[in-house]
Amino acid sequence: MKILVIGGSVFLGRAIVDEALRRGHEVTTFNRGRSGTDLPGVEAVRGDRESTDDLRRLADGRQWDAVIDVCGFVPRVVLESVRTLSGHAPHYTFISSISAYPDWPDKPGVDETFPRHECPPDADAEFGDYGVLKAGCERAVEEHFDGGALVVQPGLILGPHENVGRLPWWLTRISRGGRVLAPGDPAFPMQLIDARDIAAFTLDHAAKGTTGRYMTGGVQGNTTYGDWLNDCLEVTGSDAELVWVDDAFLVDQGVQMWTELPLWAPKADNPGVWTHTSAKAIAAGLTCRPVRETVRDTWEWLKDIPEERRSFGGRMHHGIDPDKEARILAAWDARS
Repeated sequence: MKILVIGGSVFLGRAIVDEALRRGHEVTTFNRGRSGTDLPGVEAVRGDRESTDDLRRLADGRQWDAVIDVCGFVPRVVLESVRTLSGHAPHYTFISSISAYPDWPDKPGVDETFPRHECPPDADAEFGDYGVLKAGCERAVEEHFDGGALVVQPGLILGPHENVGRLPWWLTRISRGGRVLAPGDPAFPMQLIDARDIAAFTLDHAAKGTTGRYMTGGVQGNTTYGDWLNDCLEVTGSDAELVWVDDAFLVDQGVQMWTELPLWAPKADNPGVWTHTSAKAIAAGLTCRPVRETVRDTWEWLKDIPEERRSFGGRMHHGIDPDKEARILAAWDARS
C-alpha cells in the first residue's frame, strides 16, 4: 500500500511507520520535524497540519491507499486535515484514546458502546480537556471524511521509544537501586499494551478498509503491578527493594496519580481503570505480546541512553522527586 502517516516520528507513530516499512509498504510522513526523526525509507514531507497551505501542498498531486492520523488533538485541526485529504485516499484511520469516554476510569467494563464526551467536530482547543477533544476529533473523521473511517482507541501504551515517560521512568528508577516506593496493591490486575501490537492491528485494518471504533487496551489482567515491577527488577538486574505502600497512605501524602508514580491510580476511586474491554478488537485479530517482553525490549532501547538525555514526557513530568520519595518511605516506616 501507499500510506500517509500524519506524525510518524515518535512512539506509536514511529511503531506504525516501522511496521509499515517492514511489510513493504510505501510510506509518506507529514510532520514538522521537531518531535523526532523520521525513519529511513519514508518520504518525509515537512509541514504544519494547522496550516491550510501546508496541507494543500501535501495533498497536491498525491494519492494514497490509506491515511493514518497519529497526532490529532484538536477537532478543528483534524477536521481541516480530513477535508483536505478527502478524495486523496479511500480510508482514514484516526488514533484516539480511551479517554474519549467520560465513564473511564470510574466505571468498570467500558467498551465501544459507552457514550463518548460531547464535543463537536469543529471545536477549538479551549472547548475541553484531552479526552473531550479526542471525542471531537473522532467525530471530525467519522462525519466528514469522504471514505471509510476507522477509529482506534488505545488504553495505556508502553514499548520501546516511549516518549510519555511511564515505563522508562520506572526502569530508570529501579535500575538505580535502593528502596523504591511501590504503590498500592502488588496483586492489583492491570491491562497494558505494546505500541507495536497496536501498530500491527492498525495496519491490518487499514489494509482491509475496516470502519468503526475499536478499543485497543490489551488483555484484561495481563499483568499485575507486582509482576510488572518485578519484571523491571529482573531485566535491569537491579538489587532494588520494592517497598509497597497502600493507596490511602499515598493519597494522604499528596502523591499525584498517573504522574508522580506512573500508572498508579487509587483503585477505590478508579474501579474501572484496568477493566475496559478490547474484546471487539481481539475478535478482529488484535494480538498482544506478554508484558514482560515489552519491559525487556524497552530496557534494551533505554539502557544505552545516558540518564540526562532520557526524556520523560513532553506534556507533563513523570516520576516522583527523590526527596519526596524518601520522606514518604520514612513516614511509612514510622507508621508500620
